[in-house]
Amino acid sequence: MRVVTDRVCIVMMSAVGDAVHVLPVLHALKRANPAMHVTWILQPGPAMLVRGHRLVDEIILFDRTKGVQGFLDVRQQLRSRKFDLVLNLQVYFKANIVTSFINAPVKLGFDFARARDLNWLFTTHRIPPHAMQHVQDQYLEFCDWLGAPTAPVVWGLGPWNDEEKAWQKEFYARLDRPAVPIVVATSKLQKNWLPERWAEVCDSLYADFGLQPVLVGGRSPAEVECERIIMERAKHKPLTALGNGGLRGLVGIIDGAVLVISLDTGPLHITVALDRPVVSLMGYSNPKRVGPYRKFGDLMIDAYGEPGEEYPISMENRPDRMPRITARDVLDKVQVWRDTYSS
Repeated sequence: MRVVTDRVCIVMMSAVGDAVHVLPVLHALKRANPAMHVTWILQPGPAMLVRGHRLVDEIILFDRTKGVQGFLDVRQQLRSRKFDLVLNLQVYFKANIVTSFINAPVKLGFDFARARDLNWLFTTHRIPPHAMQHVQDQYLEFCDWLGAPTAPVVWGLGPWNDEEKAWQKEFYARLDRPAVPIVVATSKLQKNWLPERWAEVCDSLYADFGLQPVLVGGRSPAEVECERIIMERAKHKPLTALGNGGLRGLVGIIDGAVLVISLDTGPLHITVALDRPVVSLMGYSNPKRVGPYRKFGDLMIDAYGEPGEEYPISMENRPDRMPRITARDVLDKVQVWRDTYSS
């Protein structure tokens, strides 16, 4: 590899989807140097996802809810540690502050054009400039700089221990038909879809496709309200598993599914990582940048672009696009899944 990388610290602290995108970076680095020790600084939410992953040697928690004290706690934990390399994958100012606490001769970050929030001031080295790519490919650019081959792209998600496997088995034992988890809402209102249309999709999944819709996610106010409307309107009540088993339980549910229907949020990327077919509803965010990575493009609903528009990869968000997606659009993609993926 380009530099000595026996001890590596990764700074990517928030967002479940971004944590998923880091995993192929880990696989590439550890294929190049199996003895590498990896420390990952994470917030408690995404830490639940990767805790126990065989390639993650140590997790340092950053609790942003503590305010300044959260930064002081991380600095204290880093004070006695030395690293060969820092991968600063997160270009937000809070990540810059944490990076400044780390003792390492090489702190690798994005090039000047992509290093927002003065990120470049906190790194010693930068990957070369590159046209914007899918987020996954942007992270893999760090491996290219280090000379670590990125193929094959591997995530390695799934239930990790016997207790989690038993939980998954028990969950699915109560179902009498194949399950379709539905990610009903996100933390960003403009990424969400209309609950009454979810209810229509649930009814068709059950009555026309012989599938069991399962509402998945957390129990945020937006998700609970969406659940309420769906349960009121659906003739065939879906199974609701919001908050059931936490993030690890969500991985187990997705892992056992025949199909997933998801908005643009972390569980979409978990589904791709688990190689489960996913109908993705994209409208607010550019799907070329954050859509399903290299898989299941035939199942994606693209409401971001106008019909026939050859839009570039960009960080531009387009509000008010999600209502363009109809229940028929989703069900047509379910039919594509049946024709193409269902055995």
